[in-house]
Amino acid sequence: MPISKVFEYVQAVQPGDIDGLGHVNNQVYLDWLMSAATRHSKEVGWDIEKLIAMGEGWVVRRHEVDYLLPVLPGDSFRMRTWIETAERASSERRYEVFRVSDGRLACSGRTLWVWINYKTGRPARIPAAVIEDFTNWTPAPAK
Repeated sequence: MPISKVFEYVQAVQPGDIDGLGHVNNQVYLDWLMSAATRHSKEVGWDIEKLIAMGEGWVVRRHEVDYLLPVLPGDSFRMRTWIETAERASSERRYEVFRVSDGRLACSGRTLWVWINYKTGRPARIPAAVIEDFTNWTPAPAK
């Protein structure tokens, strides 16, 4: 069972997202995943400023991305992300990117995040408050 509920939003594809082949560039999807993680964390109350102030927080250990269908100019996408697991010093976050035009899954991914002490660069145990806040967070009603 996932640690958090799904965080989701819709966003328009920007002209700069498109590559020479006429679809969203692979690097852009990775940027979207990172942005979704940051937005979700901020929504739950753990923005980067708070993490820096406490001297601990997340770094990426590994990304896995599956590119399934192209997202094209003029499209919008629905981003969905959630925390799947959180154990000791690591956490797995999952992502799904759907084309709004037809509702089809265009990309899926996962990131292995590690909680570290920013000063030493060494892994540290994820604080219980972080896990509790993600577990207890409730998304705002859709508008």
